[in-house]
Amino acid sequence: MSKYARFDRRPPPKERPWTVHPIWRGIGCVLFVIIPVMSYAGAVLLVESNLLSRWIFMPPELMTTVRLPFVPLPPIPHLYANLLIGSVLMVLGFGVLTILYALVFRLSGGSSLGPLDAPPVYRQRRRR
Repeated sequence: MSKYARFDRRPPPKERPWTVHPIWRGIGCVLFVIIPVMSYAGAVLLVESNLLSRWIFMPPELMTTVRLPFVPLPPIPHLYANLLIGSVLMVLGFGVLTILYALVFRLSGGSSLGPLDAPPVYRQRRRR
C-alpha cells in the first residue's frame, strides 16, 4: 500500500436536492411549547366542568388545593388533577401530531429510506 491510499471505499452520501426550510424547525419548537400549555388549559376546563357535571369520580386526594412553598402565588385549586389530565391530553396531542405527520409524509411520496440506508438488494428468482 502506498502512503496516500485511501482505506475508506464507501462513496460519500448523496446530497439532497432540497433542504428543509428553517421555519419548520421554528414551528416544531413553538409546538413543543404550545401543546403543554394548551393541554394544561384544557385540563383546567375539563376538571372544572367535571365538578359541575360529575362525569367521572375524582378522588379527593387529586382535588386538594395546593399551596407552593417559597412562591408568592395564591393557592392553586385541583393542581394534581389538572396535572394528571394535562399530561394525558399532552400525550394525546403529541400522538395526534405524530400520526398526522406520518400520514402527510406517506402521502407526499417521501422515501422510506434514510440518508444512510442502503437500497434493498433485488435478486432474480431461480426457476425450478
